Order: sequence, then structure tokens, then C-alpha cells
Amino acid sequence: MDLRLPKPASDQKLRRAEALDAPESVLPFDRRDYLAEILTDDDVETLRHLAKEGIGENSLRALASDLGYLEAWSLAATGFSLPWPAPEALLIKFVAHHLWDPAKRETDVSHGMPEDVTAALKSAKLLRVDGPHAPSTVRRRLSSWSTLTGWRGLKGNFSAPGLRSAIKLAVRASARPRVRKSKKAVTADILAALLKACAGDRFVDVRDRAILITAFASGGRRRSEIASLRFEQIVAEQPVPADPKAPDGEKLPCLKIRLGRTKTTQADGDASVLLVGRPVLALKGWLERAGITEGAVFRGIDRWGNLEKRALTPQAVNLILKRRVAEAGLDPAAFSAHGLRSGYLTETARRGIPLPEAMQQSQHRSVQQASNYYNDAERTLGRAARLIV
Repeated sequence: MDLRLPKPASDQKLRRAEALDAPESVLPFDRRDYLAEILTDDDVETLRHLAKEGIGENSLRALASDLGYLEAWSLAATGFSLPWPAPEALLIKFVAHHLWDPAKRETDVSHGMPEDVTAALKSAKLLRVDGPHAPSTVRRRLSSWSTLTGWRGLKGNFSAPGLRSAIKLAVRASARPRVRKSKKAVTADILAALLKACAGDRFVDVRDRAILITAFASGGRRRSEIASLRFEQIVAEQPVPADPKAPDGEKLPCLKIRLGRTKTTQADGDASVLLVGRPVLALKGWLERAGITEGAVFRGIDRWGNLEKRALTPQAVNLILKRRVAEAGLDPAAFSAHGLRSGYLTETARRGIPLPEAMQQSQHRSVQQASNYYNDAERTLGRAARLIV
């Protein structure tokens, strides 16, 4: 009789880690070994299938991150990996562990996420908050859970009335103020200070100037879009008038950036934004200095000043901004890369540029969403609150 012993856990982990190398350009490489330890063989196969199906890089990265969190939570909360499809009771338990009333927790220690589950997730560096999660985070993870269930050819219980009711009540009980992704917007004056901080002629200075001014001037592009920007997306355009009212006057250089697939656009769409003037010179200067004629536009630079082949990660873009913020004498904790996006729209408001025109460059689809980026401080400068004075 042929008895086959199960492979050691270390061998299974190595095999899963190697399997995760297939979409390694999308998945967070530095978390590969951790994901291989947490995810099951079926999880890994699902992610590989999604990569082959051409799902967007940002979406796949988010799904992998959420799946890793969900598996870790399930192991900590139940002692077992996620069941597929998940029963409604487990979905409601997930909501109860993440959305709860802080006031009730003070008198009932069993309310909310149990301490042992909290400790397990924190030790794995998957949990950073002590209070309830943001409702948007919980909804996103439930959405990822639902998507992954569907990709397995299964039907989940994510539309069950009991779950919908639990979410509604939990959101109301765990009400927390909305926190901006960047406490402060990177407006034109802040951007000027950051560009001054990297005004040198070092290789890294040329790159960082191009990153900051390109991200801002192209409508406040997301850090993921800047990290994934490729040379093939950049198209040379004819120079444009410096003053639109004087078409025969001074001309400024112009480039078009084809956006491809983003959070709000599809890969086969023709969405694009323009760069005009100084941003064009900064971007061209970087490309020429780095000798980049194909592939990733913004790449890492090693300690010896050598250009790396791999593109920067979105997190690296964020860290570059924070480093330049510190060098400019500002508080890095008050800014993040998302401040370039909110700062662009805030600056358009300051200059009286109509929101629809600004949205053409920022590529927001929703007027309500775009207007949310206007800082409250800037609203005090507008006319909307001055109808009767």
C-alpha cells in the first residue's frame, strides 16, 4: 500500500511563496513569505488566476492584502482558515469584531474584538488601531471577500438581510469622525517648498522634483498611478499658447499622459491628462538624465546612485514626499502623497477655476467626491456661504 505522508509545513510555505512569484510585480514582494504562511493553496491559486485574467494591479494588490487580513482574522477568531462560502454568522462576527461602540466597551470587555484576537493581529502587524475600524475599511474587506467568493464559483451571503442590518446598526454605534488621508493639502505654496528642498543636481533630486511636480500638475495623480507610470504612456504634443487668449503668443511645451486603467478608468479607455510648461521640463529632464526610453518612469536609486530596473512602489512615493516635507521644515505626519490630490483641487478652488474644469484634469467622476477634497478652510474664501451677509 502506497502511503504518502503530508509535506512539512515549511515545504508547503515555500511552494506557496514560489507560486506567489508569478504576480510578484503586483503583489507586495516584501510580504510574500507572510502571505505564503497565512494563505491556503486555494487562496494562492485564486490570486494567480486573477492575475492571469488581467485584473487591475491596484485591485489585485488590494485583494491580496484583504485576503491576508481575513485569513489571519479567521485563524485568530475561530482557529480555522476561512470557509468558502462563509456562513452569514461568520460575516456578522467579522462586523461585530470591527465595528463597535467604544462607550459600551468601557463597561463590557466582551464587546467588540476579543483581546486575544486583537493581540494576534497586532503581533502580525495587521492591526494598528485600538478602536473600531472605519466603516469604509470594513465594507471594502467585505467586498473583497465577496469578490473572491464569486471568483471561486460560489455564492456568498453578503446580501443577507441579517448582515445588512448588522452593518447598519454597527456603523451607527461606532460612529467616528472622517479622517482625511492627508491632514494637510499640498497646495502650490507647499509644493514650492518641497521643490526647493530637492533643488539640487543630484540624481535623486532630479527624480524627486519630477515625481512631485508631475503628480501635482497632472491633476493630483494617486501615488499608485505615479508608481506605475510607464514611458509608453507619455505622448509628445504640440506646444500650446502660454495665454489661451493670445494663441499666437508665447508657446509652452506640452505632454499628454495616457492614464490606462486607474481607480476610475478602464485600461481600454482613452482617458488622458496634460502637462504644460515647467512640469514638462522637469519630467523630460528626469527621463533624459536617467536614460529611460521604455518601461517604468520612476524607479528606485540605490545607495551608490545607480538606477534600479524595478518601478517605485506606491509606498516609496509616499515616503519620498514625507522626506521632502521634513527637509522643507514641515511636519511629515501632517502630509501624505494623497495631499497632492487634495492640494490640486484646493488650489483650483483658490484660483477660481470651475470644478468641472478641474475634474477634467483630476479625472474624478463624481462632483460630490471631488468637492469633498476642498479643505474646509478654503470654503471660507468662497461665495457659497456669503449669499446673505
